[in-house]
Amino acid sequence: MTSLQAKGVWGGVRYVWNLENFTRAFDRIYWSVIWSSIRLALTTSLSCLVIAYPMAWYMTRLGRGTQKLALLLVMLPFMSNFVVRAYAVKFLIGVEGPLNRMLMLAGAIQTPLFLDDPGLAVWFGMVTNYLPFMVLPLYVALERFDVSLLEAARDLGASSWQVWRKVFWPLTRASAFSGLTLVFIPALGEFVIPDLMGGAKTMYLGNLLADQFLKSRDWPFGAAICVVMMLTVLVIARLMRFSREPIAAKTAVSV
Repeated sequence: MTSLQAKGVWGGVRYVWNLENFTRAFDRIYWSVIWSSIRLALTTSLSCLVIAYPMAWYMTRLGRGTQKLALLLVMLPFMSNFVVRAYAVKFLIGVEGPLNRMLMLAGAIQTPLFLDDPGLAVWFGMVTNYLPFMVLPLYVALERFDVSLLEAARDLGASSWQVWRKVFWPLTRASAFSGLTLVFIPALGEFVIPDLMGGAKTMYLGNLLADQFLKSRDWPFGAAICVVMMLTVLVIARLMRFSREPIAAKTAVSV
C-alpha cells in the first residue's frame, strides 16, 4: 500500500491515493536503470550457467574423497559474510591486486584490468559470488546422470550437438533452470557489489532502492520500484517454469 501513497514534506508518508509513483517508475531514466539491472542479472545467470556446467561435470567424475573436497571448496565461500566476499573480490581484481600484478609481471597486460570499465568489474564480482548457486543444483543432477545414455546416443549415430540437444540438455534442464532462478532473483536486486566495484559510475535497481529509502526518504516511490521489480521476477520465473517440461525416459534415446 505504501506504493500508492505520497511522499511527505519531511520524508514521511502521506496517506492519500496516488498513482504517480508507478508513472514515474517508467520514466526513461528509471526504465534504463531497470533494464540495466535485468541485463546484468541475465548476463550473470548465463555466465554462471556456462561456467558451472563443466565444473559440475568434472566434480562428478572425481573419486568420492576428492569429490567431497571439491564440494567443500564450492561451499566454503558461504562460511563468510557476503560483504566480506565482495571486498575479497574487489581486492583480488584491484589496481594493485594480485591478479593485475601477476598478469602485468607476465607481460600479458600493460594496464590493470577493469580499470576503465566498472560494468565489467561488477559483472566479475557478481559471477564469482553467485557461481556456487549454479554449481550445486547442476552437481546434484549430473551426479545421478546415467552416462550410458550418452554412449547409447553416439552408438545410434548422433552427433555431439544432437547428444547435447536431445539427451544431455533435456535431462539436466530442470536443474539448470533452478540454478538460473537462484542466481537471477538475488542478482536483480543486488546493490553491495555494484556499490563496491562500480563506485559512482554504475546505477542498478538495488542502488536505486537504497537511495530512495535511505537518502531521498521517498518511501512511496521506492515501494513502487519494489513492486515493479517483484513483477519482473514473477514474469521471468513463470517463463522459466514453462520451459521446464517433464522429460520422459524415452527422450534420452530419441536422436
